[in-house]
Amino acid sequence: MKEVRIARRRKKLTHPIGSGRERRPWDIRRWLNNQGYTIKDLAGELGVTPSAVSHTIRGARNHRKVLELLRHLGCPTKYLALPEDMQDEAA
Repeated sequence: MKEVRIARRRKKLTHPIGSGRERRPWDIRRWLNNQGYTIKDLAGELGVTPSAVSHTIRGARNHRKVLELLRHLGCPTKYLALPEDMQDEAA
């Protein structure tokens, strides 16, 4: 009898979660473009993958380092829809 292997796939992060549901990715990307930043620039500065930055911008993840850098660079917090624990720091 032939051995059957079942491939395990990672759950894809495609839908916004938690506070990321309110995130405004197109506004964030427009702001980044106007400031001369790229997703690759942010990823390189933080030492994370560009997909981690992209997932955070889209709201599929809440990567704290990415959100903190965006806030530090001056991205409007109304675009970021920060998680509750980060909103106190933004005030």
